Parts: sequence; structure tokens; C-alpha cells
Amino acid sequence: MPLAGIGDIIASSPAGVGAFNVIQLEHATGIVAGAEALGLPVVLQISENCVRYHGALAPIAQASLAVARAAAVPVAVHLDHATRRTLVEEAVELGLGSVMFDASALPDEENVRATAEVAAYCHARGVWVEAELGEVGGKDGVHAPGARTKPHEAVDYVARTGVDALAVAVGSSHAMTTKDAVLDLGLIAELHAAVPVPLVLHGSSGVPDETLAAAVRQGMKKINIATHLNKAFTGAVRDYLAGDEKAVDSRKYLKAGRAAVTREVEHLLRILNG
Repeated sequence: MPLAGIGDIIASSPAGVGAFNVIQLEHATGIVAGAEALGLPVVLQISENCVRYHGALAPIAQASLAVARAAAVPVAVHLDHATRRTLVEEAVELGLGSVMFDASALPDEENVRATAEVAAYCHARGVWVEAELGEVGGKDGVHAPGARTKPHEAVDYVARTGVDALAVAVGSSHAMTTKDAVLDLGLIAELHAAVPVPLVLHGSSGVPDETLAAAVRQGMKKINIATHLNKAFTGAVRDYLAGDEKAVDSRKYLKAGRAAVTREVEHLLRILNG
């Protein structure tokens, strides 16, 4: 199947779109297997932290693109939380159809200027752009679930930057390993009514299933999930090795991790499309 565009996936989906972070090839194949089992589209995301882990973008990006092209369902490959324009430019050159440029740590005016420049660069090359207004907590281990995006500021930011989607702060936090985040569903509805582009929920791993479903009903469109899959993957590998202390073939325990990812993706996609 030809590589899918994230904009097309979002536009054609009546419900929430699952966007899952890839760490290694087993994540990519496990995520796609879960989407194929349900016949639903999916987004493979590669973060700047993942790029740093691999030492370069090209190896994991090219592997993910190959998995996406071989899939039986539409799969988009997306650069997540890029803080460097050079990384965005490399992603575009490699063929990724969408990027998330994260200038949220900059002062407001610098954020707007840098994001608008990246959006113009990407749009000239047919690439879709997501950005973030007001830092969603949890990066580098710091949780800030009290952060909130103001609707009028979000509208102004989208107008001034020209981005195609906006990540908003509504109570979630990155890197959570427990599902006890409390989302402001009323604010999500306000943002959905006011902001003319799709809304993105970052830090979704810490959100209970029923709240994720409610967030989608209130207007969240792209749902980013990373830590939850890493927790499932690691737990399955740990269980496998505990049950076979003589295991040395990494394919066997990584297969267990991949299968756990597939199960969780199936479950989460059902929640987002319920």
C-alpha cells in the first residue's frame, strides 16, 4: 500500500487516530500488526529522543517507512517532538510526510516565529505540520498536569503560524506509567469549537481508557501514546526472561515484547474508535 499522509488519515477518520511511538523495529511491526488486525489506519511516530538513541534519524526512519509501505492498512510515518529545524529538514528529505515541531520551550514570540518558518518550509514541500502551544508536562521527568491551553491563544497561534494541527495542554502529562491523569473535557470541547485545525493529545499513556474515549468524543483527533507501549513491551520481555533464565536468542524475547505491543495497540484503537 502506498505511504499514507497523516492529514488524509485524520480527515477520513470519524473517530480518534492512534499515533504510537516507535523505539525500534519491533515497535513498528507490532504497532502495524495491531492496526491491521482491526483494519484501521495508524501513525508511526519517531521522536527526537528516539533519533538520539539510534544516533541518527535515517536508520529508524527508513525502517519505519518500509514497514508502512508493506502494511495492509494506511500507515503514516511522523517525526515527533523535533526541536531542531535541521532534524525537520532531514525528515522531509527522507520522505516523512509529517512533522511535529516543538518550540514550546521558547518565549511566545520566538515560538511563533520559528514555527511559522518551519511550517512554510514544510508546506512548500507538501509536508503536514503539528506544533505545541504551552508545554505539555512530563518531558525530562517533570510533570505539569496543571498546564492549560487558552482557546483564544490557540486560535491566534494557529493563525500566525499556519500549522495543520495543534497539541494542547488539557491535563495530560508525558512519561506517565500510571493511568490517573484527569483531563479537562470541557476545555477540550471549547478548544474543538474554537480552533480550526485538528487537536492532538500528548501524554495519553497516563489517561484512563474511558477518559480517552470521552476526549475523542469532545474533539481530540490525534492521540499520542508512547510510554504505555514501552511499559507493555518491557513487561513482556521481563516475564519471558524470568521464565527462561537460559534464553540467549533475542528474537524470542523481543517477539514477546512485539506481541504485547500488538495487543495494546488493538485495545487502544478499539477505545479510540468505540
